[in-house]
Amino acid sequence: MTHFLKDILRQPVELQRTIELFAGTNGAGRATLEAAAAAIRSARHVYLTGIGSSWHAALNVGAMFYQHAHPVYLLDADELVRFGAFPRNSAMIIISRSGKSTEIVQLARKASKAGVKVIGITNVPESPLGKEANHAIVVPIALDHAISVNTYTTLALAVGMLASSVVQEGSSLQGLKPSEKGTGAPELKLRPGKDSQLAESLSHAFAEAGRAIPAWQELIAKSVWLKPHSAAYFLARGSSLGSACEARLMWEEGVKSPASSMGTGSFRHGPQEIVNKGVRFGIWIDVTQMREQDFALARDLRKLGASVMLIGQKLPEDAGDLVFQLPAIPAGWQSLIDIIPAQLVAERLAGLSAVDCDTFRLSSFIVEDEGGLLPKEAKNSEDSAAKDAASE
Repeated sequence: MTHFLKDILRQPVELQRTIELFAGTNGAGRATLEAAAAAIRSARHVYLTGIGSSWHAALNVGAMFYQHAHPVYLLDADELVRFGAFPRNSAMIIISRSGKSTEIVQLARKASKAGVKVIGITNVPESPLGKEANHAIVVPIALDHAISVNTYTTLALAVGMLASSVVQEGSSLQGLKPSEKGTGAPELKLRPGKDSQLAESLSHAFAEAGRAIPAWQELIAKSVWLKPHSAAYFLARGSSLGSACEARLMWEEGVKSPASSMGTGSFRHGPQEIVNKGVRFGIWIDVTQMREQDFALARDLRKLGASVMLIGQKLPEDAGDLVFQLPAIPAGWQSLIDIIPAQLVAERLAGLSAVDCDTFRLSSFIVEDEGGLLPKEAKNSEDSAAKDAASE
């Protein structure tokens, strides 16, 4: 069993631990989360940022802010470091699993010097981000072996809980009320004091996702969707857009194969010209928005010879070549579990492609310097070789 798969399998438990940390009056992280939410609500300008997998978590949670008329500036950490100037009365949510990436460290210091209230969300309390932040929200889980799995979803959950507290403009987390119409999945409702319902709903979804993993693995083992060295495109909307981007990154890091990701709507404005026989598509279906239109897109892609994987709630079994049914989870929170099937596919495809998904050839686990791709040892070795050749 790969380390990647081991990390995937423990994910429902880690998500449950995280919800217990921040939900309810006895949650150890509750007070810090509420203080951070108050700082964000009092700010005139709010930034939401990260880099790598953490940036994808920011994309997912950004939709929650926008859907509740609480806009945030979404820009990745490197762009903010190089090109951002921050107005007064600003707050910045910075997400980073290690809290040590060079862009994250530089950005936190730059924001602090500008008088910005920094909310750091990280898995490592003693990190530079944790120390620099005005409010450090720490999710103390076991770090992943290589590819970000638990560090991705647990940080996304923590940021989601923070966003939920901010947008309901109250001191406690918003609860949930089952929907009486639509798909049957519960919807987010602004009901202060009912945060236990949110915790229960998410906990149930995490447990059901964990129980679904063996069936998902059986589907994957039998599916012809998995084909080594094929072109892959990942499409999503709203709170799952980060899931599509994260899947693309897993293909690049774990399968060692190029891939693309974008909004489903954006794909229909030009990029569809690449569609031909053999191209693999992964499409995340939102629980409330544009479902029939996205099913129509999947049908057309298949008619054109492409192979389609669908991930979502209450999907027709024949809507794709590989269909993953998700358990009910509130609208806006689906991204916490809709990445799991894609993780399982990436791990299996790496094996079929005869590549090591547990080892990075070029990338560091934590990028603490700037410029180039090769590790310092390799650069020094090449420089020495070049000098020796020049002297001969």
